[in-house]
Amino acid sequence: MSRPYTFVPPAGVRAYRLDTARGEFAVLDAVPDGFLKGTALLLPGFTGSKEDFIALHAPLAAAGYRTVAVDGRGQYETGGPADDEQLYAQSELARDVLAQAAAVGGPLHLLGHSLGGHIARAAVLLDPAPFRSLTLMASGPAQISASQQQRVKLLRDALAVMGMNEVWDAIQAMEPPEETDTGGLDAGLDDLADLRRRWLANSPAQLVATGRQLCTEPDRVAELAALSLPKHVISGERDDTWPVPLLDDMAVRLDARRTVVEGAEHSPNADQPLETARALAAFWDATDRPAGRPTDRPTDRPASRPTDRPAGRPTHE
Repeated sequence: MSRPYTFVPPAGVRAYRLDTARGEFAVLDAVPDGFLKGTALLLPGFTGSKEDFIALHAPLAAAGYRTVAVDGRGQYETGGPADDEQLYAQSELARDVLAQAAAVGGPLHLLGHSLGGHIARAAVLLDPAPFRSLTLMASGPAQISASQQQRVKLLRDALAVMGMNEVWDAIQAMEPPEETDTGGLDAGLDDLADLRRRWLANSPAQLVATGRQLCTEPDRVAELAALSLPKHVISGERDDTWPVPLLDDMAVRLDARRTVVEGAEHSPNADQPLETARALAAFWDATDRPAGRPTDRPTDRPASRPTDRPAGRPTHE
């Protein structure tokens, strides 16, 4: 479960409901004080929310980018039916993203974290026109790892027979002490109260439907590679949801920019937000260079923190 350092919008970040052709969606929106280079739409992962990107808004605004982070249908502060899984089919969620993009106004840089990456991919495959680039953050080519599939199946089985309160209590009882510690980045959370409040606000049908998607997602990399849209694969240096070598290989297949954020795991946006923001801004800046100049990967500086590499270079000793 992702752990934002706060659920309170910082100064300069506005919380409101974005009105779209497919309904209202709760968003956090940050606009730079100075020159606006572009706008990014940020999609959270499974059991996550718009707050997962809360530490990225300020550094990306300083870099000239407006960022709009959204709760998807049935996530946290965006409403959704509790018992109709069909309304959370990936195609429906992808169409939501296209409606969000139209409401924000584009073209946009699109970023999806984990499950959000699969939804972002589905959206650009439906219609790439609203987007200037696609970033897949800790989001792999197909289904999640076998160990994570087991965890998701346990959650789906529990939701079939238990209420959200009971499932939350069971999750907390199963987590190792170090994963429930509220120190460090989580020091601003009131004894997990904010995480619990977010969990209880999720639609059970959304969790079941998207959990099933994570366990059955086909490999659509070839379809995505056929689009001329600039692409970026970013992750932490450790990830047990999609192994990092698998993400390395996906970047090669996509001919995408590849960034590995040192000191981060499955949520570089929360683990190392400043380094993650720097890598995102560098990629978005590159997509806006005039024709004839490099647009997807750096070639003139050594690997640094985070580690930006051209696709195809070795990434491990």
